[in-house]
Amino acid sequence: MAIPSIAPYPIPRGPFPARVDWTLEPRRAALLIHDMQRYFIDAYQRDHEPMRSALPNMMRIRDACRNAGVPVVYTAQPGDQHPSRRGILADFWGTGLESGHDEEIVDELAPGAGDITVTKWRYSGFQRTDLRQLLGHKGRDQLIVVGVYAHMGCMISATEAFMSDVAPFFVVDAMGDFTRDEHQMAADYIGKRAGLVCTTAHVVDALSVTTEMTVDTSTIHTGSHR
Repeated sequence: MAIPSIAPYPIPRGPFPARVDWTLEPRRAALLIHDMQRYFIDAYQRDHEPMRSALPNMMRIRDACRNAGVPVVYTAQPGDQHPSRRGILADFWGTGLESGHDEEIVDELAPGAGDITVTKWRYSGFQRTDLRQLLGHKGRDQLIVVGVYAHMGCMISATEAFMSDVAPFFVVDAMGDFTRDEHQMAADYIGKRAGLVCTTAHVVDALSVTTEMTVDTSTIHTGSHR
């Protein structure tokens, strides 16, 4: 069953609560692109907010992460879930995705060869998955969170990251939700209780500075051997 159309709304701009002043460090960070599947995104009018801005912002962050060597992790729900796996989620959302079109990540964010996809079963990307182990294996204790929906999977994944001592960076203008109020609520909650609310510009700048420093160092090193 398709998700009903989501009415356009402006992305909240803040100011948001700020309990921490963490610095995003590419050597410590991973990117979580949360549930950007056709099943969810088909409900939006892509030429209207929030997706008009959120989707290009996700692309900018994804590209900046790849350039900076930051692991890119996708969550994706499977289609045709067996009732024993769907469980009481069905009481709220029905049977969920069908196999095929519904499952696909939107073309603009299609995973690359070096990216990781985690099969997801509940709101949190950490529940019934190996996401925490993957982050540990990669030596990552910061998590950039983008995707849908801000007040559900994004907020709860970010909160569970916090509870696992992984610092979440909640990118408020690289997310979609059902309504502005729910989007705002998610950002307010994370800022007060579980992470750092930030913008795409903040993330891209942090990643770009490190990339530029690496290039400059390489140039100096090469010059010293001439």
